[in-house]
Amino acid sequence: MDHIRNDSALTFLLTRRSHPPKTLTTPAPGRDELRELLTAATRVPDHGKLEPWRLVVLERGALDRLAGEAQAYARAQALPEDVARKGIGQFAQSPLCVAVIAVPRSTEKVPLVEQELSAGAVCLSLVNAALAAGWGTGWLSGWVAHDRAFAAPAFGLAPGEWVAGLVHIGTKTLTPPDRPRPDIDTITTWLDR
Repeated sequence: MDHIRNDSALTFLLTRRSHPPKTLTTPAPGRDELRELLTAATRVPDHGKLEPWRLVVLERGALDRLAGEAQAYARAQALPEDVARKGIGQFAQSPLCVAVIAVPRSTEKVPLVEQELSAGAVCLSLVNAALAAGWGTGWLSGWVAHDRAFAAPAFGLAPGEWVAGLVHIGTKTLTPPDRPRPDIDTITTWLDR
């Protein structure tokens, strides 16, 4: 069977560019459009059809609440001002955020690492789906995702669950200059036998 090249998709992938979430503004996708993006995002490799991830959509009210909780937590933990500001800003400045939660499943058939990679694939697929739909988007984490004492109640994490990424989506106000990309010849080994 002949392969059919999709030049538009390939050009998109070769030129895609994330946007720093602090450069995003409203409007953000509505629920119907976001549902389409989430559907695209979850079409990722998922060995054993385990769905080792779930999604938490943070709309304006939840973002405002979490900004306040992050501020109180940062103060109570005496986090450095710049560190605190980054975490608080993820919620205060975001027009919309989707928390991708890794949900490891107990199984002997699919190694944990494959489940974790699947959750990461959801993050990237959501970024790419949002970009393809014309939105600005960026994938972050930081202390608000990794500090278990904050993240567990903030995102309703069950034991063993963790935040794979916080994907912010909104209207882009600017696109920063492209950054240097990997030198494929430096990082690639070709084996022919």
